Amino acid sequence: MNTVVTSKEEILKTSRELIQQQGWSAVNIRSVAAACGVSVGSIYNYFDSKAALMCAAVESVWSEIFHQPGDRMVFQDTQACIIWIYGRMEYGCKQYPGFFTLHSLGFMHEDKSDGKRRMQLTWQHILDELCAVLRQDAGIRADAFTEQFTVERFADVLFSFMLSASLRQDYDPAAVLEIVRRTLY
Repeated sequence: MNTVVTSKEEILKTSRELIQQQGWSAVNIRSVAAACGVSVGSIYNYFDSKAALMCAAVESVWSEIFHQPGDRMVFQDTQACIIWIYGRMEYGCKQYPGFFTLHSLGFMHEDKSDGKRRMQLTWQHILDELCAVLRQDAGIRADAFTEQFTVERFADVLFSFMLSASLRQDYDPAAVLEIVRRTLY
């Protein structure tokens, strides 16, 4: 048995593969060590607990689902961005069944706050990207946003629709695109 893991990334890749093949309950220190072909101690070199491993695995899945596309033009147009996000949500649901609804259950009780914090950081990153897209979309009417109806508030609305769609596993962005068209263009 190999006693040294090549990298933290390899452990996370293996964790994602276990999640895809067997579900969230398959990820623990021993199963990941076995799948990596290393000792349990090797995993502990990178993660001090199952909860730490799960938190990192969740963050890794979020990163895989919402990785930056090769075509940065997606982030120049609000509608193209929404279509891309819905497509990535569908990809995530297919690759990681139940991820959007069940991943938080994988956190240990004493470490839920860290898992929630990491999830909120990921969500904030998505919200920040939505705001950036809304600000640079040349097609949006100049008077679309006001002091009360800000870019941030609209991004929150869009993100709420996306979260709701992910829970329903409805990856058709047509309704949200219609709201965007009627509100901003």
